Amino acid sequence: MAFWAANWAWGALFLGGLFEAGFTTALRHIDGGRNIGALIAFLVSVTASMGLLALAGRHIPMGTAYAVWAGIGAAATAIIGVACYAEPMSLVRGLLVIGLIGCIVGLKALG
Repeated sequence: MAFWAANWAWGALFLGGLFEAGFTTALRHIDGGRNIGALIAFLVSVTASMGLLALAGRHIPMGTAYAVWAGIGAAATAIIGVACYAEPMSLVRGLLVIGLIGCIVGLKALG
C-alpha cells in the first residue's frame, strides 16, 4: 500500500506543477480582473495546484514536494512562454531549464 501511495503522490505532485503553470499563464491574461475567463482559469488552477501539493505532501517530505512542484511549474511556464508567447530561448536559458528538469528527476530518484 505504501508503494502505491508514494507513486500516486508523485503523480499528484507532477499534475499540481502543471496546474501551477496553468495559473501563471492565466495570470498573464487576467487584465486586472476584467478578463473573467482568465480569472476563472486562474482560480481553478491555483486551487487544484495547491490542493495537489497538499495531498502529495502527505507522502513526500514537504521540502522535496515544494521544490519539485515549483520546479515543474517554472519549467512548464518557461516552455509555454517560448511556445505560445514568443519569449526568447537562448542556449543558456534552454540549458538551465534542462538542468531544472534534471534536478526534479534527481529529487524523484532520491525520494
